[in-house]
Amino acid sequence: MSSLPTQFTGVTVVTKANVYFDGKVVSHSVLFADGAKKTLGLIYPGSYHFGTDAAERMEIVAGSCNVTLDGQTTVQTYAAGTHFDVPGKSGFTIEVTGALCEYICSFLPA
Repeated sequence: MSSLPTQFTGVTVVTKANVYFDGKVVSHSVLFADGAKKTLGLIYPGSYHFGTDAAERMEIVAGSCNVTLDGQTTVQTYAAGTHFDVPGKSGFTIEVTGALCEYICSFLPA
C-alpha cells in the first residue's frame, strides 16, 4: 500500500484536458519545477487499452480497476492506495466495473 499525495504544491497545471474514449477517460497534466510530469484523471466504467512511450506508474486514488499488462494474461485488481507499473514501449488494458476510478499517472525515468 502506498502513501498517496492529497495535493501538489508549486506546480503548473495544463488547463486543456486530455480526453480519450469519447470522454470516458479524462486527465489533466501537472508539470513540476524539476521537469517531472504527472497526469491526474478519472476513468468511467468500461474497458480501455493504452499504449505507453515512457514507463509509467499508475497510482489509484479512488475506486478500483482490473489491469492486464501487454504480453500477460493475468488480470490484477488494484484498489485505492495501490499502484502498478507499466514498462515503456508497452501498454495495458484497464477495466473499471464499479464507480469512477481516479488515478495519478507518473512518468518514470528511463
